[in-house]
Order: sequence, then C-alpha cells, then structure tokens
Amino acid sequence: MEIDAAVAGRALVVVVDDRTAHGGVDSLGPLVTELLTEAGFLVDASVSVAADEVEIRNALNTAVIGGVDLVISVGGTGMSPRDVTPEATEEVLDRVLPGISEALRSSGLASGSLDAGLSRGLAGVSGSTLVVNLPGSRAAVRDGMATLGPLASKVIDELSGLSE
Repeated sequence: MEIDAAVAGRALVVVVDDRTAHGGVDSLGPLVTELLTEAGFLVDASVSVAADEVEIRNALNTAVIGGVDLVISVGGTGMSPRDVTPEATEEVLDRVLPGISEALRSSGLASGSLDAGLSRGLAGVSGSTLVVNLPGSRAAVRDGMATLGPLASKVIDELSGLSE
C-alpha cells in the first residue's frame, strides 16, 4: 500500500469513557477517526480508557512515545468528579497552547454546543506531539475538528520544522 506524500501526519484517538472502556459501543472514536482521515491524517488507532487519571495519562504518553504528530482525547472535560482528562493531560504537556483551547470553546459555543463552551479541555505540546482534549459529544467533536484542522496543521508544521 502506498502512502500519499501529502499526509498531514499520524494521529491517535483516545476515547475517555467508562462504558466504552468496559466493552460498550464506541460512537465517538470512529467519528474522530473519520474526520481525521478526511483531514489527511493517518490514524494509528482509537483506544478507549476509563475516566481514570492514570489510564488517561498512560494512553497519552503511549501516543507521544509512539511518535504520532497529533493525539486527540475525547471526553472527560466537563465538571463532574469523573471528568479528569484535563488534569491527566496537564501532567503530559511540556507547553500549553491556550489559544487552541480558547478557539475550540469559542467556536463550539457559537455553534450551540454547550459541552464545548463549558469544556475544561487543554491543548498543548508534549515532545513533538500536539495533544488536544475535546468534549465527549458528537456536536462538540464535529465543530472541534473543523476548528482544529488548520491550527493542528500549523503546529505540526512548526514542530517538524516545515514552516521555517
């Protein structure tokens, strides 16, 4: 199989959901995978983990160590006690990119997604990997991916030295 030279990069999806992690149907992983593929990414995998800080952190670290350009986590960004994705992500990041998180919240809220507008999700860089948290709703994922596309491309280009 030939790989197109215009590939935007390699990506991995981490779904943070207790039900999905324990064998339930994953509806968000395939959606993010489809949207990433449409944006030109090669998606290595979609993994599901429970809403547990250690599990989330391990999944994110595995993606970073695996050398993906982009890792997107979906879910666990709200206000309930089980929503610990931002806390786990913060421990993985070398640099926070608040502009991306703000853009995701702003565009989500403008499109009517309260989940996106109230998300505590983070975005930042770990090593040479862009890490982004999205809320766990289909509307927030769709809007977030549309907003994230050009921003992710810019960050990945800069991290890889292509923008010099």
